[in-house]
Amino acid sequence: MRKADRLNEIVHYLRRMHQAVTADTLAEHFEVSVRTLYRDIQDLQDSGVPIIGEAGVGYVIDKTYHLPPIMFDADEVEAIALGIGMVCNWTDAKFAKKAQSAYQKIQATLSAPMIQELAQITTFSAPSHYKIPWEVDFTEIRECIRRKQFVRFDYLDLNDSSTQRTIRPLALTSFSPVWLLTGWCELRQAFRNFRIDRISGFVQLDKRFRDEKDKSLTAYLKTVEHEMEGSG
Repeated sequence: MRKADRLNEIVHYLRRMHQAVTADTLAEHFEVSVRTLYRDIQDLQDSGVPIIGEAGVGYVIDKTYHLPPIMFDADEVEAIALGIGMVCNWTDAKFAKKAQSAYQKIQATLSAPMIQELAQITTFSAPSHYKIPWEVDFTEIRECIRRKQFVRFDYLDLNDSSTQRTIRPLALTSFSPVWLLTGWCELRQAFRNFRIDRISGFVQLDKRFRDEKDKSLTAYLKTVEHEMEGSG
């Protein structure tokens, strides 16, 4: 990675972090020596980027700092276009419209050479007859996850046994052609994954939840990580 690109990526990385990041962590992430990382930080500070460092704690950046316009290379633009295509083909019309709007905004920032590169893209996501239909509102599920809204629905498992569930919706995950809704199930008092094509009678409840340490998405991802390590 060129130094100029690395400096830009360091700024992006620090802006994403909600707490101080140590020099060792940054150096490991960007695959450089700690000495090089120190020089990079100093170069950024000398150029006016508001990065604050404290010995033994790490670096933070003033979140009000505005980055210069983002520049993409050809592979990045192609990856974005592919991702937009997948959203359009594997989610719903409302989310597809948002994805297309985002893509148009990105296109408006591209240079003339990048626009030409865009016209020569050869990686696509095509509609598939393997897509499994569902009756729930995909966008409504996403909004309930974002708002931390309890939801209730009827669920038909793979043995065709039906139960009513109330869950804390945490995430949607694609295992093409199946979409899974992950949540903390109040009935089972455990994390569960539900195929959205087997959900009916979906209702958002007039009740919100707060993240709890053992019922959050972070906790779920840790359980998945431990299961993967155990099976390795």
